[in-house]
Amino acid sequence: MKVLRLLLLPLILSSLPLAAQTTINGRVQEDRYVSPTGEFSVKIPVLPELGGTLSDTPTVVTFQDAFTLHASIACFKMDATQRWEHDTRGNKDYLVWFFSNFVQDDFRQRFPDSRIQSARYFSTVMNGALLVYNVLPGGTMFPDRVAFADPDLVPVAKRGNLVFAHNEYVYVISTELAERVIQARTWDKTAAEEDEILRQRIFGLLKDMSFTVPPPDPGAEVTSQTP
Repeated sequence: MKVLRLLLLPLILSSLPLAAQTTINGRVQEDRYVSPTGEFSVKIPVLPELGGTLSDTPTVVTFQDAFTLHASIACFKMDATQRWEHDTRGNKDYLVWFFSNFVQDDFRQRFPDSRIQSARYFSTVMNGALLVYNVLPGGTMFPDRVAFADPDLVPVAKRGNLVFAHNEYVYVISTELAERVIQARTWDKTAAEEDEILRQRIFGLLKDMSFTVPPPDPGAEVTSQTP
């Protein structure tokens, strides 16, 4: 079970509020963050002058600003067991299994009433990617900006999570729909409208990523998946 603990810990850490850090595990090159393994880089989506912060572990990088952005990118090396699960189950079923057993299980341990609201599989994004929307009662990363008149009400955060396998790594791109709790008094979007906002934001992050071994034309794949 050692591999499970190694996978779970960074995901749990990525759901905690950011702490100030003076050093990072990866590195910053101009406007891009490069992961510690060099497997991927991404254009940094926050600005320091707007309260933007960057923190990371060896496997997860998290970005947050003072307004509405909280996003993380996790990158886990697939060991022999994970590769066997992927090869045996097939890509789609593997991603469903991985999200349910690791990502959603992490959320549920932190926020017991967490649940998956909906999910969609994109067969042509990153050679197959699973987009999952989940709701997390008490799980917002913007607790100081919750717009509830009643302090006893628990804000219900919503996240979008894109899971895919590439070059024997499993990636999880996750972002919160911060407006749902920050603008709670006036927020009137339907679940489908919320899903589309999250989809656009996550695919925007994916489009700004580069990989050591790039898949064929990832930008075109992302844009081709507009519902």
